[in-house]
Order: sequence, then C-alpha cells, then structure tokens
Amino acid sequence: MNKLPDIQGIIFDFGGTLDTNGCHWSEVLWNKYVECRVPVDKETFKAAYVHGERALSSQPLIKNSDGLYEVLHVKAGLQVAYLLAQGFLDEAAAGGLPERIARAAYAYACDMLQKSRLVVEKLYSQHKLVLVSNFYGNIETILSDFSLLCFFERVIESAVVGIRKPDPAIYQLGVEALACPSGNIAVVGDSFRKDMIPAKALGCKAVWLRGIGWDEDTDDSLPDVIISSIDQLPEVII
Repeated sequence: MNKLPDIQGIIFDFGGTLDTNGCHWSEVLWNKYVECRVPVDKETFKAAYVHGERALSSQPLIKNSDGLYEVLHVKAGLQVAYLLAQGFLDEAAAGGLPERIARAAYAYACDMLQKSRLVVEKLYSQHKLVLVSNFYGNIETILSDFSLLCFFERVIESAVVGIRKPDPAIYQLGVEALACPSGNIAVVGDSFRKDMIPAKALGCKAVWLRGIGWDEDTDDSLPDVIISSIDQLPEVII
C-alpha cells in the first residue's frame, strides 16, 4: 500500500465514507430490503432509491435538528411510497416497512461510525481535519450525535454553502479552511466521481475508500492510494 508523506491536513467525506466504510448507501439499503424480505427486485429498488434522492434534493424534507435515524426514515418512507404508488407493494406489505428498514440501516451505520471515530480521533492528534459533504443541512447534528464534530476545524455542507460535489469549488473551501498547500492535503472519500476527480483537480492527494459503489466509470491510476477499509487510513497518512 502506498504511503503519503508530508500530509498536513485531511478532508473527509461523510456519506458513504465515515458512516458506511465505503459502501454506497444504495447498497446498504438494498441489503436491509433483503433482510426485511421486501418483495421487490434490485432494479425496482434502485428506481425507488433514485426517486427518493431526487425528492430530497428538491424539497426541504430534512430539518436541521434531524439525526441520522430521521434521515434514514425519511428516505425509506419516500422509497416505500414510490413502490406503493407504482404498484410494486400493497398496503399490507408496506405496513411498518419504513421503520424496519430505517432501524436496520441505522444499526449498521452506528457500527461503522464507531469504527470511523477511532480512526478520526487517531488522525486528529497529528493533523488538521475538515469535513466536506453533500448533505441536507443537518450534518453537524449527526456529527455531534456521534461525538465527531469536535475533531473538525470546519464542516462544509452543500446545503449550507450552495455548492455540491463533484464541483471542485466545494473542496476548494476545504483547502482554504486547512490553510496549507493542496499538495499537503489528503482527500478521503468513497466516490470516484464526486471525491477523487475534484481532489486531483485541485492538486490534493486522493485516498479512495473503494467499497461497493454506485455504477460509475473509474480509473485506478487516478487516486494516490486505494484502501478497502477506513481503519487502513492511519497506515497511509504519515
């Protein structure tokens, strides 16, 4: 595994990185659909997932005070409502389903965030940290709930700053917050398109947490380091 010397600051992604250890949320939720025995196939689920994400991006459905469970409950509710409206589920099958899916997904994320917190705490002892996330305006609430907020010099959230990944401008805000040369900054994220490409465009080092992702074109030669679990990160950052 490659090492990155002379790193002064680290920019973390949140969704799909700190909360799921590289597994795209669509895959996490699909696994919970399977566990809950929801009678739909994966392509039908994906259509419901996309519908829900579009609704969240266009409507203020998440409150600033909402925690991670509330976000997952809203997501699951939107998906189940879509499946009902399209005739893929009936009322009997849908009863209580958003709660069951949200509880199962939340339990998974809690386990992953416990692992991530240990890594973040270890790196915080020697590096300045910033978080850059596409989120709904409540990311600081979630970070606080999981005792992570205290580690970050600044939290840069798309809903607050009005810029979304993959626009490099949102990562540029992270570089400016760290106040060190981009070549001495490592960006850690799970998305090739939204994290790795803008990181390299700004001259940062790119650490790709490659797990089970959404369908996207990738190039293994672009990131400086590829890891398969967040707990490998301290081995990379020297």
